[in-house]
Amino acid sequence: MKETRWPTRKETASDTTTVISTAVLFAVFFAIVDFAVQQLLGLLA
Repeated sequence: MKETRWPTRKETASDTTTVISTAVLFAVFFAIVDFAVQQLLGLLA
């Protein structure tokens, strides 16, 4: 087994930025999809 090590401050900041960016992108994507589906259902109703 390898020795466990803590990530550096730079690695932690980079990983945190990646996670937050990905979460924001998914939120925007699903907001757009939700809006599009609402509009399509509005046309059918």
